Amino acid sequence: MILRSIFLFICLLQTYFCLAQTIASKTYVWKDIPVVKKVTSEQRAILDGTSTDFSHLEVHATSLPAHQKPHPAHKHDDEELIIIKEGQLTVTIEGKTKTLGPGSVALIMPGDEHGFANNGDASATYYVMRYTSKEPVDLERGRKAGGSFWIDWNDVAFKSHDKGGIRRMFDRATAMTKRFEMHVTTLNQGLWSHPPHTHKAAEILLMKEDSSQESIDGKLFTATTGDLIFLESNVPHALQNTSKGSCTYFAFQFE
Repeated sequence: MILRSIFLFICLLQTYFCLAQTIASKTYVWKDIPVVKKVTSEQRAILDGTSTDFSHLEVHATSLPAHQKPHPAHKHDDEELIIIKEGQLTVTIEGKTKTLGPGSVALIMPGDEHGFANNGDASATYYVMRYTSKEPVDLERGRKAGGSFWIDWNDVAFKSHDKGGIRRMFDRATAMTKRFEMHVTTLNQGLWSHPPHTHKAAEILLMKEDSSQESIDGKLFTATTGDLIFLESNVPHALQNTSKGSCTYFAFQFE
C-alpha cells in the first residue's frame, strides 16, 4: 500500500512537470488577453509556467470596480509582487495599510497575511506576479532583507541621464530570490536602451507609457502601454523607443 502511494505520488509529479510549460521570451500583448469576469473583479491571465529560476511563475492583472475587494485577506506559500497600473489600490500587509496609486509597487513575503481593496470612486487595475523558486525558500533571508514592503511612486526620485532617466525602485534579496531588482526607465525618442546583451538573471519589462520594440534573440517584438515582455536567462535582448516622445517602462530582474 505504501509503495503504491509513493508510485502514484511520483506519477503525479511527473505529470505536473510535463504539463508545466517553459515561459517563452516574447511580448504578451494586453489587448489580446481574454478578460475573465469574477464575482467582484475582472482578470487577465498574462503568463503562467516555469523558468530557469522558478518552478512556477504566474502573472495576471486584476481590475476592481469602485468600493470592491477581489477576495478576503489571506496568506500563501509563494511570493507576490503587485504593480498598480491604474487607479488607487489600498494594500494591507500584516495589519498595516497604505493606499497606492499608479506606478506604486508592493512585495509580499510568503506567509504574510495581505489583502487589497479599491476604496475609491473609480476602477483600479493592478498586475500580480506570483512565483516559487526552484531552490529552497529562505524565509530568514527575506526577513533580514526587510520583509514585505510597499513603495509609493510619488516617493521615488527621478534621475535624468543622457538617454532619458531612471527611477530606482528596489534592489534586495527576498525569501524566493537571492536578488530581486526593479527600476523604471524613461527612454528618449528613437533611442535604444543599450546594445543587445545577455545576463544570467531573467527579466520582465512592463510598458508603463507609450510604445517600443524589443529585440529578442535577433527577432523584433512590438510593445505598447500595458504590454509585458518576458526575457529568459541569457537570451540576447535590447529595447528601442518607437513612440513620438519618450517612453517609460518597468524593468525587473530576479535570480
